[in-house]
Amino acid sequence: MTDQVMAAIDGSQFSEGVCDYAAWASLALSAPLTFLHVVDNHPQTAEADLSGNIGLGSREHLLEELASLDEQRAKLAQEQGRLMLTAAKERAQADGVAEPAGRQRNGTLVETLAELENEIRLLVIGKRGEGHQQDSGHLGSNLERVVRSLHRPILMVPPTFKRPEKVLIAFDGSKTTRKGVEMIAKSPLFRGCECHVVMVGAELADLRSQLDWALTTLREADHQALGEIRAGEVEETLRAYTEEQGIDLLVMGAYGHSRIRHLLVGSTTTAMLRKAKLPVLLLR
Repeated sequence: MTDQVMAAIDGSQFSEGVCDYAAWASLALSAPLTFLHVVDNHPQTAEADLSGNIGLGSREHLLEELASLDEQRAKLAQEQGRLMLTAAKERAQADGVAEPAGRQRNGTLVETLAELENEIRLLVIGKRGEGHQQDSGHLGSNLERVVRSLHRPILMVPPTFKRPEKVLIAFDGSKTTRKGVEMIAKSPLFRGCECHVVMVGAELADLRSQLDWALTTLREADHQALGEIRAGEVEETLRAYTEEQGIDLLVMGAYGHSRIRHLLVGSTTTAMLRKAKLPVLLLR
């Protein structure tokens, strides 16, 4: 199966949001939906830490028990994953998705997604995983690694779903963000959405020309499109605009060298994603 919406779920508080945004995207794109749960079976115990200076027979007995415990943990993790996948599929069906699929894999999330990359049209993932769900200021390390390694659009979502009605495109005139504007103009995912385009910088003729191109592209696709050029620091400027306009979803390019695209290769990106309370669609 190719060209599907793939949703990575775990036991975190973000899983319900992942399910609902993935169902919304699947229905809007008329694309198959697959829920993915990855069981990380890395050893939980270390031999040297637990054996100590005990006799050989006792040491072997302990190691046998530890191996048995690891096996039990793995089985429990797999069963928990199966239950989560079943619940996710039932939730998606309640949202209107006809036949959502579920896949469980062993390994790491990043490695698994790299293997499945050619099947993914859109990846939906939570801001944090179950290991960091209580830390509101933490950006999941898995998310950072996924963003850097995957060459597919990634939708990072909050715990609660809200159907996007106002979309903000962080635009800099680069090839990536121009492709993003064209994608949004054509995509059924954004049909009926009010599209806002913001460029951060000085009011120059070149920027104004690029902004006009973006607005024209969106309007020719029957979108209501609004745009501004604002001076200021990128992160603060975009955050202020989202709050002023009641933006429901932020779209931005994932890599590059411009002021906006640099967000995702340095501490500014981490800070912005860390503080984001709305979904962010990252484009490559």
